[in-house]
Amino acid sequence: MTQTFQNKKFPYEINLLSAEKNKELLQYFHGEKTGFVQVGPEKYFFPFKYKNEAENYYNFQARPNDVWVVTFPRSGTTWTQELVWLLCNKLDFHAAKEIKLTERFPFFEFHLFVHPDIKKQILEENSHSKEHQEFVELISTPGYKLLSEIPQTKRRFIKTHFPLSLLPHSVMELKCKIIYVARNPMDVAVSYYYLNRLYRTQGYIGNFERFWNYFQESLNPWMPYFSHIREAMNFKNSNNFLYLQYEDMSADLQSSIKQLANFLECDVDETKMEALLQHLHISNFRSNTSVNGQEMIDAHILNKNENGFVRTGMTGSSIVEFQTVPGLFERANEWVNEQVHALKNQFK
Repeated sequence: MTQTFQNKKFPYEINLLSAEKNKELLQYFHGEKTGFVQVGPEKYFFPFKYKNEAENYYNFQARPNDVWVVTFPRSGTTWTQELVWLLCNKLDFHAAKEIKLTERFPFFEFHLFVHPDIKKQILEENSHSKEHQEFVELISTPGYKLLSEIPQTKRRFIKTHFPLSLLPHSVMELKCKIIYVARNPMDVAVSYYYLNRLYRTQGYIGNFERFWNYFQESLNPWMPYFSHIREAMNFKNSNNFLYLQYEDMSADLQSSIKQLANFLECDVDETKMEALLQHLHISNFRSNTSVNGQEMIDAHILNKNENGFVRTGMTGSSIVEFQTVPGLFERANEWVNEQVHALKNQFK
């Protein structure tokens, strides 16, 4: 029988962004219509809807065998989800192709980003398709409701970008398995810039330099980036927690697979290792409609004229984007080095 935890009061203050800054951001992020809030001492940034939902997310009832993939956005999340699901499901490539990753591995808090006005507009655009409208309704339903409806007999796989301090308290109390993936912040920023342009729920219309300025100021969802990383590093030595670096996974995926399998207590069929590596290869991954956001495209949630959901997967390629603006790479690199230095000093 699953242990039930008593509801707790949400432990952090939630403050509205200043009227001036809120007005500015709404001019550049057209997916949000109401405004933004900052949460707790780290000032984690979210759409206004979080203010009314924080306690519901915090009191979600975890189960002991839940598996959580926790990342800052664009850190290899989807890649890791697919790998984790396959390892825990005996490398069932057929099921992985047939069932969308969004169904196999729900995004816990995505509904926070589906503003009612945007949802209404997208539903109207899908008036010809009951299937697409049902999908829009599905992704705009709170994850804490959807996941609670999954039978107790079925293991749950959950994606979130929440920092560890904002995860449901029962996740930590039950010591659910958590896989955290970190990635070079400059690569993250470039990929996140294109994602914010791609998703109509974000609707970013500004240029990259402005986006980077918001990144540094922690004025975009799930930021501050380095607070997110710092919280994860605090848990590195916990038995239920696995901290991975995206660059290490890219350099030696086979070793990372074995590390993950050991953490998840799954056997890996060595005869299928090459098939797994091919399945996860970026060229195959990008064309795999089960993971590349095709259902989002079909339902008009993604902008057609932007980069796709699965981009290059490369490490270090962000320098090209930064160098399009004179002096931006140097300024960004200096800030990142300062933050990394402070982080290293903290965890000596």
